[in-house]
Amino acid sequence: MGYFLALDAGGTKTTALLADENTVLARASAETIKLLRTTEQEAESRLTALLQELSAKAGAPLTKIDGTCMGTAGFSVDKVREWSYATLRKLVGGTVSVCGDEEIALDAVFPGAPGILVIAGTGSNIMGRCSNGTLHRAGGWGPVLGDEGSGYWIGLEAIRSALRAQDRGVPSCLLAEILRYWNLPALQDLVMLAHRQPAPDFASLARIVAECAERGDALALGLLKRAGEELADAVSVVHSKMQASGCEDPEILGVACTGSVITHSMPVRRAMAEQLQHTIPIAKVLEAPVDPLDGALWRARRLPRG
Repeated sequence: MGYFLALDAGGTKTTALLADENTVLARASAETIKLLRTTEQEAESRLTALLQELSAKAGAPLTKIDGTCMGTAGFSVDKVREWSYATLRKLVGGTVSVCGDEEIALDAVFPGAPGILVIAGTGSNIMGRCSNGTLHRAGGWGPVLGDEGSGYWIGLEAIRSALRAQDRGVPSCLLAEILRYWNLPALQDLVMLAHRQPAPDFASLARIVAECAERGDALALGLLKRAGEELADAVSVVHSKMQASGCEDPEILGVACTGSVITHSMPVRRAMAEQLQHTIPIAKVLEAPVDPLDGALWRARRLPRG
């Protein structure tokens, strides 16, 4: 009997499962092992503990694993890629494959097939795959350089929009709610916190924006609409790249969504879908949730056995 390991190493947490040929035997999660957020020593310690937990739950020795696929945030960074391969090969048996976390999410919905994936959580990234297997991307440049439509972008834009509204006398609950959420007594404290290094958790403010939007706050609603439109723009960029590469349009182009923002914020999702109706009429935003581990497992089971 073969054993297969699937991992999703995201920016905030790491999830994993261990399966045989037909059945998922165990699942577990741990803190992030992303090297941009932790040290190599801490990342290896967390990964080791996670795999030992999985092995104990499944009753499957790590040395007996035939195939491992890990999708990781920051895969394009040489250090991340090299560390991931080296550490996994030290901890598990069998063939090891490492790819971007967006790729396993894409395979979770469109295993080996064409489609577009929208990732919008703390960060944002769009990936599309043609029928010939070529991949095309837009975004994913990180919170400072991009990540439009993400939780981080929404949080930072919420502060900027709230301050502009304050200057212009535009009514909104955003500023007061942000101050309350971060327990800040005055506006000047917000300014100081926003400029602090390391930066505060701007992505956590996406929830505050959503709450204000639910209360009918026009500024918050407009901000979530902008987030959806930014994501739709990125989808259009990816679709254009696919067409330019010679990829023929299917009758219906599936657009899958994953990440806390696009999954839980209906105003963002609705704004994205409405814009795509005009820019890419064949696009259909899929409702089914995406579990990236499904894509990692699909890949792991197809690896050559060493």
